[in-house]
Formats: sequence, structure tokens, C-alpha cells
Amino acid sequence: MKNYIITLIISIVLVSCNSKKEKTETDSSIVDSVKTTTAVKKDAKTKVPTVTDVYFTAYGSEPFWSLTISDTLIKLKTINDSILTPHTTPIRAMDSNVKIYKLNTETSLVNFQIHQSECISVASGEASGYEVHVEYKKTSENDFKQLEGCGNYILDYRLNDIWVLEKLNGTEVSLEDFAKEIPTLEINSSNKTFFGYAGCNRMNGSLFSENDLLRFTKIVITKMICQPHNKESEFLKALQSTITYNIEHNQLKLSNPDRELLIFKKID
Repeated sequence: MKNYIITLIISIVLVSCNSKKEKTETDSSIVDSVKTTTAVKKDAKTKVPTVTDVYFTAYGSEPFWSLTISDTLIKLKTINDSILTPHTTPIRAMDSNVKIYKLNTETSLVNFQIHQSECISVASGEASGYEVHVEYKKTSENDFKQLEGCGNYILDYRLNDIWVLEKLNGTEVSLEDFAKEIPTLEINSSNKTFFGYAGCNRMNGSLFSENDLLRFTKIVITKMICQPHNKESEFLKALQSTITYNIEHNQLKLSNPDRELLIFKKID
């Protein structure tokens, strides 16, 4: 009987110890989970900027190289090296569309020019709108390495949508201002084209873009006769006068240096 009581007591003690151990391990697991979650959140807050929202790309061969420009960073990549620098405002030539960049880092010097001119890729035979000339070297080296290639500006993907006109030259528009419908604009960012309705006639054309620069070019319209009070001609003149744009709160605002010309609202 005595042995039975002793065995029972030992069993109770072991069960109690195991229960405390399991609880301790569970609590420890919860604490580790909280620490891990906190660490992830902390890392997310301190994330190092990377090359995003690229608006210009260039490339070349013999040897292979590539160049990307975003609103924050410029990256030159060659077979043996990768040079990353903060974005800088280029020097603009007075008599032609040429942009000159001069970049200095602790380890490298990079100078390059972007010249608007048709450029045929040696590797692919594809045509681009810009010639790109690059020279770079390590600060410890004496001579620059020379690179040549082709590049293009990338149209803002947010433009790729259907927009309906809200304001023309600062005044809200209504159906009474146009023959049939209020003007609409549909933009295809992949091939830099647009089409839509100008208020009386259908229209289409091409887009010229360089980062925040946007122009509507080669506009073609149908030849329907419009009512005298129709504001289509005023709308088309404003569209052709556009130089810059801004997108916010589902609105597309088109402007030139003098004033805001057109405001469109995104169609859901």
C-alpha cells in the first residue's frame, strides 16, 4: 500500500512538470512569433529603395549593357559591373533634344547623353527613338570606357484608361457644349496611341512622352459637320497645346506652361 501511494505521488508530480513545460514552450513560441512579426514590420519600414517606376530604358551590345532611369535612381549595368546612383536633373541642350547626365559616386564616374534620333539596334534590328552614348570608369582608373546603344521613354501606365472630359480651359462642360456626347479619351500606353470622341467627330492619334512630358500628336478626326455652338474645335486646340500632365484622385489634368487646359475623370 505504501509503495502504491509513493508511485501515485511521483506520477502526479511528473504530469504537473510536463504540463508546465508544455505551457512554457507554448509561451516561448508565442513570444518568438511576436518577435518575428515585429522584425518583419520593422524591416518593411526600413526597406532600402530600389529601381522602381522606370521611365527610360536603354541597352547596347558588344559588350552588352543596360541603363534604366526612374524618379529616384539611375542604374548602369555591364557584364562586369553595376553602378547605382540617385536620380539627378540632366543638362538640356539649347538647340536640340539632348539631355546630358554627369554622375559621380565614391567608386565610379558616369557620363551619358540621350539624343532624340532614330536608333537601330545592332543586335535585334529594332528601331528606337533615342541614341544613347555612355562613358564610365572607376575612380582609380585613368581612361573612360565608351558604350553606345538605343533607348526609349516608357509611357506612364496610369494613363492607360478611358477618360471623360470634366473641364475645358477652366470651365465645367455639359452636354449642351457638344453636338452629341461629352468628349472621351482612351489611351493605350503600350503603343503610345489614343482614340476617342471629340464632341462631334471621332479622333485618334499618337502620344509623345518623356517622363512628365506628354503631347498629343498626329491627330486625325472624321469629317462630320458640327453645330456652330459646338466646342469641339476648342477642345482639339487645347489637346494639341498640352505639354505636361498630372494624375491624382482619378483625374487626368493636361496643361501647358500658361495654364491648365483640360481635366478628365477616369471612367470605372
